[in-house]
Amino acid sequence: MRTKGGRVGQLTVAEYDALERAITDGARILVHRRGTDFLVIPQKLALIGGREAIHARHPSTGSALVLYLDEADSVTVVKPR
Repeated sequence: MRTKGGRVGQLTVAEYDALERAITDGARILVHRRGTDFLVIPQKLALIGGREAIHARHPSTGSALVLYLDEADSVTVVKPR
């Protein structure tokens, strides 16, 4: 899921489908934001204060993390090998 103009903000239907499938399957996603990559397991997509957010967990530590789509430079579903 690459962005146009450097921001995700609004995903295409296919990108939402891929993200929702990753949530259902427990697949990892890679979120790139401000030069940092976050490899996480998404748990749900929600609105927080009118902004779309991915609630996720770190795959190694299990720590909870909330990533806002409008702050992401890119979101990619990681395919298992």
